[in-house]
Amino acid sequence: MSKLICVYCSSSDRLDAKYYAAAEALGRALAARGWGLVYGGGKVGLMGALARTVKAGGGRVVGVIPQFMCDKELAYDEADELVTVITMRERKMLMEARADAFVALPGGWGTLEEIMEILTLRQLDVIRKPCVFLNQDGFYDELFRFFGKMVEERFNKPTNLSLFEVARTVDETVAFLESNRLPVAEPKWFVTT
Repeated sequence: MSKLICVYCSSSDRLDAKYYAAAEALGRALAARGWGLVYGGGKVGLMGALARTVKAGGGRVVGVIPQFMCDKELAYDEADELVTVITMRERKMLMEARADAFVALPGGWGTLEEIMEILTLRQLDVIRKPCVFLNQDGFYDELFRFFGKMVEERFNKPTNLSLFEVARTVDETVAFLESNRLPVAEPKWFVTT
């Protein structure tokens, strides 16, 4: 069975063309390696561009989408497997369970919420799967500065910053996925004596 890469990304259809180009490049790269995609099941925005490109390249596409989004005709019906769930929480749980690795493309609230849950699960050592941010054109730079502030103020451990990779390009993203590099999380809780 080939790898399934979970990709979190935007469903917005008002983005700069460079973001669609990166999503499509990632889709081609996944399909070229025989890897499949598990994602939020949408046909719009970066989600749709990514899924169509993986599918066009012969890759397997697994979409997981809440019924209320299907009711709004947002589902990518050409997916090899389209799983309909009731809640957003179910959606995330199924994607997490099916995925061999996680990639965050630029996105909004949903993308951020999804990838932050993965980082939390990595920190707690609940899942041991690679996680990569595609920091296209510095999109996530401010977020990473905030992560540094968390460490500085001791809300997070410095070692937790190694639980994910930061790629600047699609090629770097794929290289991280191919490396299977997976640092083990330290125990979460600070111990005071």
